[in-house]
Amino acid sequence: MTLRTRFTELVGIEHPIVQGGMMWVGYAELAAAVSNAGGLGILTALTQPTPDDLRREIDRCRSMTDKPFAVNLTILPSVSPPPYAEYRRAIIDSGITIVETAGHKPQEHVDEFKAHGIKVIHKCTAVRHALSAERMGVDAISIDGFECAGHPGEDDIPGLILIPAAADKVRIPMIASGGFGDGRGLAAALALGAEGINMGTRFCATVEAPIHDDIKRFIVANDERGTNLIFRKFHNTARVAKSAVSDKVVEISARPDAVFEDIRPYVSGIKGREALRTGDLDAGLVWAGQVQGLIHDIPTCKELIDRIMAEAGGIIADRLAGMLSRDDARQAVA
Repeated sequence: MTLRTRFTELVGIEHPIVQGGMMWVGYAELAAAVSNAGGLGILTALTQPTPDDLRREIDRCRSMTDKPFAVNLTILPSVSPPPYAEYRRAIIDSGITIVETAGHKPQEHVDEFKAHGIKVIHKCTAVRHALSAERMGVDAISIDGFECAGHPGEDDIPGLILIPAAADKVRIPMIASGGFGDGRGLAAALALGAEGINMGTRFCATVEAPIHDDIKRFIVANDERGTNLIFRKFHNTARVAKSAVSDKVVEISARPDAVFEDIRPYVSGIKGREALRTGDLDAGLVWAGQVQGLIHDIPTCKELIDRIMAEAGGIIADRLAGMLSRDDARQAVA
């Protein structure tokens, strides 16, 4: 089953399915597996300790696939920010042709990527941000609904509203992110005006995801209620898997006098990396979305993508088409 959209044409992939750029997960093993299966795999730049490490990871990914893959560069405000310009140079020098940007004020990076002929997908959580990115000159938008893992913004708009609201105004190709894990979601996203889907949590529960099997099983065992919203009090809302650690963060944050320093020991990225590496749920936060309720197995990336495409194709060609009367079908084609 093939679905051709403006997005697949833009980035040169077979299927309109993108693997999210996830911290401590977006390594060559996963990105190459997704790309080999016909989707768009994404390496996460800041998962690599240095720009030179990123260069080596790009080379490693190229040794594993001859299909298109992208690199994610997320720009976040920080007292001691990483050397973003050096990571950007590593991406450019390595001949990467597709970049996913996210985060705070990416204009400098977008301009530089575009000057080198790189296609830029910008990930955002609000229509106003999508329109700002479009004016900035990006090539595509990834619109991220409230259901997502990671940072859903502060507006709390779920995908069922956010995707068509963005599609009404955004003119460049747009993919939908947050809450997607099967062919039903892909068919729905296309119906709502998107031209593909971005999946993060779902790709964590695959054979090739470079995280501990206990974390994969944890995601499968969870349901759609198995997340916590944290950092809301600090205006940086994040959705993570419900666990003893995230429950503790919620409990501390609810105190009237709580400050960020009170929860810092529980939320460090290094501890989250340790949880993913060892499978120890008490080590740190595990980032996962509400789509956990739709995840019931741990397939290979190819099995997952093939299944999604077959399911979406069946919904579009058979189930929905079968709901039309013969006269309605003729009228729709005309």
